[in-house]
Amino acid sequence: MTTSTRTGRETTSTPGPRRLQRAPARRQRHRDDTRVALVFIAPALVGFLLFYIWPLLRGIYLSFTKFNLLTPPQFNGLTNYARMVHDPIFWNALKVTLEYVVINIGLQTVLALVIAVMMQRLTKRTWLRGIMLTPYLVSNVVAAMIFLWILDYQLGIGNNILAWLGVGRIPFLSSSNLVIPTIAFINVWRHVGYTALLIFAGLQTIPEYVYEAARVDGASESRMFRSITIPLLRPILALVLIISIIGSFQVFDTVAITTQGGPVNSSRVLQYYIYDMAFTRFQFGYASTLAVALLVVLVAISFVQYRLTRAGTTDLD
Repeated sequence: MTTSTRTGRETTSTPGPRRLQRAPARRQRHRDDTRVALVFIAPALVGFLLFYIWPLLRGIYLSFTKFNLLTPPQFNGLTNYARMVHDPIFWNALKVTLEYVVINIGLQTVLALVIAVMMQRLTKRTWLRGIMLTPYLVSNVVAAMIFLWILDYQLGIGNNILAWLGVGRIPFLSSSNLVIPTIAFINVWRHVGYTALLIFAGLQTIPEYVYEAARVDGASESRMFRSITIPLLRPILALVLIISIIGSFQVFDTVAITTQGGPVNSSRVLQYYIYDMAFTRFQFGYASTLAVALLVVLVAISFVQYRLTRAGTTDLD
């Protein structure tokens, strides 16, 4: 109630109840982005189907046929698989490939882990990470050609330096005992920087307070590395190992440029043997069988490794 006085008279006015004007509730419409998402996904999906799924299905079909490009594929059942089981060159290629994978992955993972920890502890300079990644920007073919010139027994600068130092020339790529470690070293040089950066990215996800608590308890650097860094880095290491092993089993470029599988099949890896069967001898049916065998080996190794390393879980709670 309000009271106002005008010209000596007192008037009293009581306003009526105000009506609350509520804005009409707007219905929130959830926009369906499914069509837009499909438009953006379609190019990649078409490429995936054309260049991955279709060749996979075609290769599995050809593995049960006799096919040499000159005649239509002729279904021959399990003949190619029986031939593969009794093929000594196949088993030798698988053994050589396993030897290469063990040397390459072991050396590359250890070096990459050491480099990543040093970058984490000592410096995080962006230009240093760029330098570490530089060898990865060089193609496999170019890297193989460079090391082929460096390690040449007669004219290579590497062997000339060894001869000048009195060590003597070493047949890196012409010795059956040294050829696979040498090829592994070439690929380690090219990939170790990229692997180190992956591990370095994983180190960034470990909270600093975990290390601070360990320092308060008097833990040394080596103890923190064993008890904190390695366990918390396990998912990233598992992912890096799976990717690296799959890539190592598919080594081809370095062998094709440097040794062509020699000397005496000592560097004939499985991928090069598949290429030789398909594009040199034109036995595409048997080459497809070898490719299917490689696929099965990779799937089995990846599955076992994923389960053993528990790559889908983390120890950071």
